[in-house]
Amino acid sequence: MIKKALKQVSNSLANNIVSKQVKDETEILALGALLSKQQWLLPSININDHEFKIFSQFGDDGIIQYLIKHVSIENNLFIEFGVTNYIESNTRFLMMNNNWGGFVMDGSDNAMNELKNQGWYWKYNLTNKAVFIDTENINDLLSATNFNNIGLLHIDLDGNDYYILKEVDLSKLNPAIIIMEYNSLFGSERAITVPYDKTFDRTRTHYSNLFYGASLAALQHEANNKGYALIGCNLAGNNSYFVRKDLLNNKVKEVSVIKAYKHANFREGRKEDGSLSLLGIEDRLKVLKGLPVFNIVTQTIEHF
Repeated sequence: MIKKALKQVSNSLANNIVSKQVKDETEILALGALLSKQQWLLPSININDHEFKIFSQFGDDGIIQYLIKHVSIENNLFIEFGVTNYIESNTRFLMMNNNWGGFVMDGSDNAMNELKNQGWYWKYNLTNKAVFIDTENINDLLSATNFNNIGLLHIDLDGNDYYILKEVDLSKLNPAIIIMEYNSLFGSERAITVPYDKTFDRTRTHYSNLFYGASLAALQHEANNKGYALIGCNLAGNNSYFVRKDLLNNKVKEVSVIKAYKHANFREGRKEDGSLSLLGIEDRLKVLKGLPVFNIVTQTIEHF
């Protein structure tokens, strides 16, 4: 009898938690929809004035909503990789608010299984795959989606981002918008990235968790080669936005690296024991001093 009663209490609590989560998420989505509609009333063409956060880590949900209002989109499809379990991601609000379909990838089997177990997973045209992405498999993975002329491609790998951008064949995907994570600690002048390592893991490579990715200048250089213009970065200083050059207009304009660059104030650095170091900018730069970086213009290894 006691076991039965405890089970009933446990089930009741679980149902209440799920019910509360659904209610909270419904309210959040309603707020996001309202914020998105209000963007039509803002005269500013500065993407940072349109930032708001629903499921994105920072203000990227708002930037994406602004861009899809003013950039011609052929197919309402997205691809995002490096999403963990997708609960916090840059395309989830786009999927739920605008009913876009998409494909997401992450290197963790557990994270992808957790995504498939979400109560809302069945409601959307979303597929996912657990896979560690490198320059050898990226094009096969993307080709398998059979997507073409998509609305948005988001690359966030915390490591080989520049090399994946360089390797990816965009001739069929032809995304209207590309989002690339950049490492603001690499500054706004040098076009540099971490040296390529097929199995790159930012924590394993350097305990600080600060040595990863590429500078904004490096990403802008390669994106420009592929026909994309830098149109800005989020205020948090970790995501850069590129739009296909033929889609630029009076609401979405190209900007320079210097103008777009935002310094990241978030303190994600780690101590050698894995705990947060909470270092200020100067101390974060000292941690990276002397580490090898690859200059994509001179094609040589330099030191930070």
